Amino acid sequence: MTSAVTFGHKGLMRALCHGISRAFGSISAARAAMEANMLRTVIIALTLTATPALALVPINEEPVIREKLLQGFIGDAIADNCPTIDARNLRALGELNALRDYALKQGYEAKVVREFVTSDTEKAKFKAEAAEWLKAKGAERGNAEAYCAVGEEEIAKESLVGYLLRSKK
Repeated sequence: MTSAVTFGHKGLMRALCHGISRAFGSISAARAAMEANMLRTVIIALTLTATPALALVPINEEPVIREKLLQGFIGDAIADNCPTIDARNLRALGELNALRDYALKQGYEAKVVREFVTSDTEKAKFKAEAAEWLKAKGAERGNAEAYCAVGEEEIAKESLVGYLLRSKK
């Protein structure tokens, strides 16, 4: 049963509608004012819940997305440069799908998410950032032992990077 305030030719009336029939009854000015306030509250609430979608930062600046993708690129670099550590591809795929779902729930459009994760420019930025992170930990190209040490440390810490890797030792 729905209730709506209507203006009839005899004054303010409430219509109760079942989809087939209507029943009218007079309502007081106080009741009409209360219903108008409730309607105003609902409109404000709907406006406030819609506002965050308008205030999205560019997807490549969203902190959670950036951090998780960076961790994935770090894991890839370790797996590529350490002969005793492999990538856990199914886990990585699961994390990527979860990150996509997160981005969609934040209000990013599927097209924006797809373009972001397939962008060669963004991939190059993340690879460079991952290389800087690894360099700060002592791992540089050509030094497999350093990559392995960082990878084993991340696996032991059970970090996201470690979760994405498997030691063959």
